[in-house]
Amino acid sequence: MKMLNAAILILVLFYPSLSTKWPTHTVCKENDLEIYYKSCDPVQDFALSIDGCSNILMNTFNIRAATVLRHNIKELSMKVNLILNGKSILEYSQKLCEPNGRRFIFCGKKKGEHIYYEGPVTLGIHEIPQGEYTVSVMLYNEDHLTVACADFTIKKK
Repeated sequence: MKMLNAAILILVLFYPSLSTKWPTHTVCKENDLEIYYKSCDPVQDFALSIDGCSNILMNTFNIRAATVLRHNIKELSMKVNLILNGKSILEYSQKLCEPNGRRFIFCGKKKGEHIYYEGPVTLGIHEIPQGEYTVSVMLYNEDHLTVACADFTIKKK
């Protein structure tokens, strides 16, 4: 019996590290727009929510995002890829944190710290054409280590 309990405990402790797939999270699901995301970082998931799908098409909408840092953030860069039918059709990158540049509340945070951002985001999108899209977003630090990574699925009916 003790061997069975030990085997179950070992399986429970090591199972998450054997799996590199995170669950798919629903960001929003309204009339003709659905948005889902899945972490593409094999060792860390994160939390994200928005006020509603219809708000995305406004100039600015509010988000809430949280994670525990696995790496320091002195500099933070974002890379976004829009993928349609398996082909990258648009790539965008931007520095979010620089030593002497624009500062967000999470700039300068250290490994192990919990970061939480709640506030406005502006995408500049006024219409999403009908179809299904994948948007890959990666945040990485000055050492090119992944801070957060997600693949978003956007379905517009």
